[in-house]
Amino acid sequence: MAQRTIVITGASSGIGAELARHLGSAGHRLVLAARTKGKLEGVARQAGTDARAVVTDVTSRADVERLRDDAIRAFGHVDVWVNNAGQGIDKRALDLTDEDLDEMMAVNVKSALYGMQAIVPHFIDRGAGHLINISSFLGRVPLATNRSAYNAAKAALNALTANVRVDLRASHPGIHVSLVMPSVVSTDFPKHARGSTSVVASSSPMKPQTPEEVATIIAALIERPVAELFTNPAAPALAARYLRDIGAFEAETAG
Repeated sequence: MAQRTIVITGASSGIGAELARHLGSAGHRLVLAARTKGKLEGVARQAGTDARAVVTDVTSRADVERLRDDAIRAFGHVDVWVNNAGQGIDKRALDLTDEDLDEMMAVNVKSALYGMQAIVPHFIDRGAGHLINISSFLGRVPLATNRSAYNAAKAALNALTANVRVDLRASHPGIHVSLVMPSVVSTDFPKHARGSTSVVASSSPMKPQTPEEVATIIAALIERPVAELFTNPAAPALAARYLRDIGAFEAETAG
């Protein structure tokens, strides 16, 4: 496996932290970003001597641009940029406030847009690079309506990712753009959802995955880029069934 310089946002816990540890053990150079300094530095230590922690608020364009600049200063260039930062919500759509929706869009969509706009010009200059956006199966199939604005934000991220990929495909074939859609993952993510007071029970028919399993899948994606990737092996068939007859699928899951 060739050594790469990889930036990961949302790297202080969950999938991001496990991905950092996995890639660090493989010898990659890492620049890890999150808001919580202590936890982030702890993950960086676990990821190895070539891992740097950069405290970053990804909802700030200036912070994201500083993250890019720090990575290039430290290692000369960036090969892979992983937009992983995100936050959930536990509130149905008709109960959402302006603040709820604004925060979900800022953390889950605008942060990724800032990352894309910061790093893609660098990839264009180099003629190569890999942009990876971590979305959610809930952005494709409405299995958990209590996640409402989170689902909507991830659907928006799906669309933005596809648009960027198509824009770059003809003129910059050396740049890969990938969308990753995990399903249920065994992390503390539900506990930290906006409005949540406890772990949110999942109604997904898919077996939960561990962060380690998802990290391994993303690491393989870095080696062999594809446009879209469901991390759960049961997800493609479920998504296909949903799109084949949306009304029937929704009537079944609502019952």
